[in-house]
Amino acid sequence: MMASHEHEAKAEPPPSSSSSNTAEAKTETRPSVETDMSTNSTTIPSTSWLTPKMLLAMFCVMSLINYLDRGAIASNGVNGSRGTCTNGTCSSGTGIQGDFNLSNFEDGVLSSTFMVGLLVASPIFASLAKSVNPFRLIGVGLSIWTIAALGCGFSFNFWSIAVCRMLVGVGEASFISLAAPFIDDSAPTAQKTRWLAIFYMCIPAGYAIGYVYGGLVGNHFGWRCAFWVEAALMLPFAILGFTLKPLQMKGMAPGGSTKVLAADTVVPGVQDMEASNSKDESVSSSTEVGDKISHEPSKSKSGTPAISDQFSQFFQDMKELLLDKIFVVTVLGYIAYNFVIGAYSYWGPKAGYSIYHMTNADMIFGGITVVCGILGTLAGGFALDFMTNSLSNAFKLLSLTTLVGGAFCFGAFLFRSQYGFLTLFAIGELLVFATQGPVNYVCLHCVKPSLRPLSMAMSTVAIHIFGDVPSSPLVGVLQDRINNWRTTALILSTIFFPAAAIWFVGIFMHSVDRYNEDSEPQSQLQPQPQSQPQPSMDERKNTTPTPLPEEKTGETPLPTPSVEEKSGETPLPTPSVGEEKTGEKPLPETPLPTPSVEEKSGETPPPPKPQ
Repeated sequence: MMASHEHEAKAEPPPSSSSSNTAEAKTETRPSVETDMSTNSTTIPSTSWLTPKMLLAMFCVMSLINYLDRGAIASNGVNGSRGTCTNGTCSSGTGIQGDFNLSNFEDGVLSSTFMVGLLVASPIFASLAKSVNPFRLIGVGLSIWTIAALGCGFSFNFWSIAVCRMLVGVGEASFISLAAPFIDDSAPTAQKTRWLAIFYMCIPAGYAIGYVYGGLVGNHFGWRCAFWVEAALMLPFAILGFTLKPLQMKGMAPGGSTKVLAADTVVPGVQDMEASNSKDESVSSSTEVGDKISHEPSKSKSGTPAISDQFSQFFQDMKELLLDKIFVVTVLGYIAYNFVIGAYSYWGPKAGYSIYHMTNADMIFGGITVVCGILGTLAGGFALDFMTNSLSNAFKLLSLTTLVGGAFCFGAFLFRSQYGFLTLFAIGELLVFATQGPVNYVCLHCVKPSLRPLSMAMSTVAIHIFGDVPSSPLVGVLQDRINNWRTTALILSTIFFPAAAIWFVGIFMHSVDRYNEDSEPQSQLQPQPQSQPQPSMDERKNTTPTPLPEEKTGETPLPTPSVEEKSGETPLPTPSVGEEKTGEKPLPETPLPTPSVEEKSGETPPPPKPQ
């Protein structure tokens, strides 16, 4: 009996060993989650139906619908033409321009009004991604997009449709800056540019499909019906934004979401997926992600920093971004490039109809754009991966393809023959669209991971506010003055050459790929397995009164007095337990050390008799 009690007392591990066992138990569970999430070069848990390729496909369809809307509003079927009067004979206008009697300048402004919402909302969504789950932000934005597209179909004048187009831009901003970082995290290391190329392939493909879609639907069912169908197509994705189990991208660490890991990287301290699914409260990025519960009283329940802190962080991030020379050079070349592409996409069908008398200009331009856009964008992504995806190689590819592609586009408009024009223009578009994957790869990898959403947002803001937003109305003004689409197109095509020159400068600049650079949230993740055991013991005592009572009784002082009370018949084990307990927790054990002292002093003779 005494031996058994003594054996039980000695079998109890001391607090230090118990805490180490607790740490081992935690570290044993984490690798299992991380292993599942990092296998097969995927950022998605293996138990989820949302695989990395499925995530890529979902973002691609969203982008297709978005750019389909842009192509549709530029098509002759939806955009239409103004009414004309010649020799006393007047013909009614068609489409939006005909119904609202818009000038070419007003028509060009209408194509750019959605950019106002996009430019204002993109930085906001990028900043909120640090404290609000990106999937929920995407759901909010796509809901706005759906409602705004529906409103375009019910518009009654220029200003009503202009406001709806602004709201379409707000909705687009929700995923335009968040989709690329998600895809970059999901893609295997050797295929990052090609995955980005697949995503950005949807820009020319969406425009081209929009030309065809707008021509067919607009001519047969009216331009209003085209917007209603778009809203119906986007609605399921808006719902998915609220219902999908949220994922978190690299460089961001708010709670309430499943951690997204890099394709070939296992980050320790990932939150348990079940815990993240059941908790609505999110932990701020300054809190240790390894702990599931935040004990800092200064944090708000939602984990969202104060508005003043968000503004301060935003301006600090903006300063760091604008001081990055690689980012600035990349965006400057991208602005000049996008100035031409934006004007091509909007005025291309009308220019082709006027210069070469194409009766089906929507179909021809749509076909060329979709084929050359898809092939060119994919070719650019595969080419950079083949060259080894580095920032220097990206600049080499950008400058070469833009220079040669711009020369072919310029030469195309010099041809009098329609077939000669189509041949050279197709080659030119094939080359200039090869820049999509490399240029966005540079924007993602020239900054640290936590700045990627802001980098994508600000590059989007810059290329639109200085690129295709002013290009459409400016080209419209130029055409109104010279009234010659061939000359207008030639002047526009020359802007490709400054873009190539700017990107050529980037080849000789010192560039560092910062994708694997630790951001602030991730730097807190790294030391978790070694520094966590002792704090986790204190937190467990405060949060869980009796965790695993059979295996971890050494953690709390309550089970040990019962052993000492039972061993009151035997003096030998009692002092050892009392000495251990008095050394660990003197206050809870105050009634217990007293009997052990009395036994040692000889004041109570009965205990030695059984010996």
